[in-house]
This record gives sequence, structure tokens and C-alpha cells, in this order.
Amino acid sequence: MAISKSQQFFESLWYRPAPWWLWLFLPLQLLLRLVVFTRRLFYKLGVFRSVKLSKPVVVIGNISVGGTGKTPLAIYLLQWLMEQGYKPGLVTRGYGGTAENYPLVMDDDTPPEISGDEPYLIYHRTKARLVVDPVRSRGGQTLIDLGCDIVICDDGLQHYALKRDMEVALIDQSRELGNGWLMPMGPLREPPTRLEQVQMTLVNGTDMTLEPQTIKGVGHTQPLTSKFVNGVAAIGNPQRFFDTLIQQGFEVLPHSFPDHHQYQGADFTDIEGPVVMTEKDAVKCHHFSEDRMYYLPVETRLTPEAEAALQRQILNLLQYN
Repeated sequence: MAISKSQQFFESLWYRPAPWWLWLFLPLQLLLRLVVFTRRLFYKLGVFRSVKLSKPVVVIGNISVGGTGKTPLAIYLLQWLMEQGYKPGLVTRGYGGTAENYPLVMDDDTPPEISGDEPYLIYHRTKARLVVDPVRSRGGQTLIDLGCDIVICDDGLQHYALKRDMEVALIDQSRELGNGWLMPMGPLREPPTRLEQVQMTLVNGTDMTLEPQTIKGVGHTQPLTSKFVNGVAAIGNPQRFFDTLIQQGFEVLPHSFPDHHQYQGADFTDIEGPVVMTEKDAVKCHHFSEDRMYYLPVETRLTPEAEAALQRQILNLLQYN
């Protein structure tokens, strides 16, 4: 089902001047701040156990809810590292997957409903070693046992049970940090000061961009000829995808679904005309695809300065480990 109007309304409050009644949630925000502070302190003091792996760990994450471009950046890093002759692996929680046993080592036969949409997409785009495991330290160790010499942790900035050698935080340029408050008053999982502790912060829209590639059919090769399309997205920031389609010259009727939504054929019954979705959405639609369904793949492009800085730091990790 599509995102309800009430969901859209409350999320929109985080990215515009807030009404007075939003302050009623102040006690909950303060409680979350206390929980975040206490949790980090307990890991620092050793009250909670944090596992150090024998190979470098690079965490990609954000401090806000919603999409910031973590998956495309993970794909970029895996592809670049393999081009340099390394054997990277990626560990991820696999949100939305239904695996009964972990760690789950991805292979060509693992369906997206088992692994989750993002692991499926990353694996099939890169063919890198990929393990799905809510216990990321266990998943990371599995990657090392499989021969990986560096572990990329997708969306693990707040997963302190796994020690990391480098943290890369992503911010969406169009949304930034919203009103700067923690949930439920705002979109943040941790205070903005958390960004002072990461090794690198990338802004999706300035330091990096997601460049559209050629639109492809979902399970078919028919070309898209219409300039009117139904934009379909179940990602953290669907408007960014719709804006991309508009920039490509399409007239777009948007259809938003909850992030990681598990599509069914019935979701498209009332949608007339051609459909263009994200690649992450498309992997979940192959078993009921129609000739009117398409997806728009994207490639990560970093500015020369950001690319050089990111690559230099990762190569330094590999050199001294």
C-alpha cells in the first residue's frame, strides 16, 4: 500500500518550520538523547561488548532516518576496491528480508524476499562477497573467513557492537539534517555533533551525485517511448527519485510506498500507463513484471576532491592492516 497522508504529514514536519504542538514530543526527544549518550558511553567503557575484527572495517551510514545514498556508495566502494585487486566484502542487516538462519551468505540463487532488496541489488551489481546478518560482527567475521581483506558495513553507524576503523556519514543535500532534532521531534537518530566524530562526511548532491543511466525494462527489453510515466518508489526519500525523472524530461505522476515495501502485483492494478521505478524496487517485481514496467539505474559519481580523500583513507587502512 502507498504511504498514508498521515505518515507524509508527520515526516514533512521535520523539514520545515515546526508547529508549536511538536514541542509536546520534547520529553521523548530528551529520552532518546539520554539513551544514545548512555549507550555510546557503555560501549566506550566496555560495559557493552564491541568486537574488533582482524581486517579493516569501513562503516557507511547516516544520523538521520530515510535514504541518503548509502547503497549506491557501497556499490561504488566494492567495485573500486575490486578494480584495485582487493577482495572486499559487505555485511548488512538485510532489512525486509525473511531469512530464518544467519549468517546468510548471498549467492546467485538467493531471492530478494529472503535477503532483502538492498543486499540483492548490491550483490548482483558487484558480485562481491556479501553476508546478511543482524549481528554484524558475526557477519563480518564470516566475510573474513571467506577470504575478504576489508569489510564494508552498510548502514551500521549506530551498530557499536562492531568496532570500525573508518566511518563515512552521508547527508542528503535536499533534506540536510531537517530541524536538527532527534526523533520523534525530528529526523535524527543521533545528535548533529556525532558528525564531528566520523572520518568523512559526504553530501549527496554536492560531494557525490547519483547519475541516471539508461532506463531498462523489468524482465523485458521493450524500449520506453512515452514521456508520461508513473514514478514508483519505496525508498527513504522518494521525492529525490521523482525529481530525477523530471530532470530526465518525463512528466511524472508519483506513487510513494513505504521504504523496503514488498511489492505485489495488486500494487499496480490501479496504476495506468508506463511505470518507472528505482532499481531497488525493480528487484522485487520480476516475478510479476509487465512490459510496461521499467527501472532507472544510477551510478555514483564523486567529486575529484571527495574521491581522492575517500580512496586515500581506505588505502591507508589496507596498507597498515
